[in-house]
Amino acid sequence: MSIAWGSLLVVCAVALAVGVAVVALVAFALVGLSARVAEPAGGPNDGAPPAMSPAAGTAIAVICLVAVAAIVAYGLYVIVA
Repeated sequence: MSIAWGSLLVVCAVALAVGVAVVALVAFALVGLSARVAEPAGGPNDGAPPAMSPAAGTAIAVICLVAVAAIVAYGLYVIVA
């Protein structure tokens, strides 16, 4: 019995990349959702226009979370199939 080190390295690299991608997508979704929260008066950005509109933030969050759901669904499909 021998170990296919090349294949093991590919699996580790893909797992690391997908893990980082999922975490980054969830983080971007949280940043997008934070655009919906009004900043309190007197904060560091008092009087400044918001960085993004609530609609754009919600759209970004939805796109990121749909991408995460697709990645998870594909991973489950690969495990089951």
